Amino acid sequence: MSGFSSTEMLIVAMAREFRDGEVIVMGAVPRIPLAACRVAKALHAPGLTYIVGGSGTVNPTAFPQSSCDPALGEGVVALPLTDVVLLEGRGDILDVFCAGGLQIDAFGNCNLSAVGDWAKPSLRGPGTVGLPFLPATKRSVIYTTAHNPKTLVERVDFISGPGHARSADLDRPYRREGPSLVVTPMATLDFDPQSRRMRVRSVHPGCTESEVREATGFDLGAGYPVSVTPMPTDQELHALRQIDVDRA
Repeated sequence: MSGFSSTEMLIVAMAREFRDGEVIVMGAVPRIPLAACRVAKALHAPGLTYIVGGSGTVNPTAFPQSSCDPALGEGVVALPLTDVVLLEGRGDILDVFCAGGLQIDAFGNCNLSAVGDWAKPSLRGPGTVGLPFLPATKRSVIYTTAHNPKTLVERVDFISGPGHARSADLDRPYRREGPSLVVTPMATLDFDPQSRRMRVRSVHPGCTESEVREATGFDLGAGYPVSVTPMPTDQELHALRQIDVDRA
């Protein structure tokens, strides 16, 4: 196999987190989690089920940019949006919620609404969409294709999807448990069990721990071992490139 891109490394790292028999849901821009699900299903999780965003399509073979692409119509079944919302809120059906954000903070809170002043934001996103349901899933995996201090911030400007942080008003966790993992083009990051702040779990090949820390807008802490993410295997790259033939 030839060399791999940082996006391919991100997808493979996500795929390795998914387990056989799990049910996974993703958001409106599904290409990365969709590719990760299909790689996992092809290699180590044949019983994986995945639902693509607002389309409600289950286990599609299409590989679109948007969850509303008509190409998703050829899936096993297309659930009505109301059914997808009900499943997200139940808490006993969905195992993993894959979510992104304009901002992701040190406690795993995600912002898909607005960056900057709410009345006059510098960047406006699609809104909270399904992110408020993150607490109802058994675990959530957060991803971003941009690892920089503007994306990974100390505190998000608006909480669309709750993480580990506590509410100053209610003095209790927003959720029983925050995201289990954050995956970027540079690293995989998890959360310290005591402080609940994000930390480096592994750095991807070609990146260093110091580069990851410099590209993050908050202190990732220290004093714990950081490994190197295993490189994608030939099998993983072959499975991915069978899906993304254009390596988009």
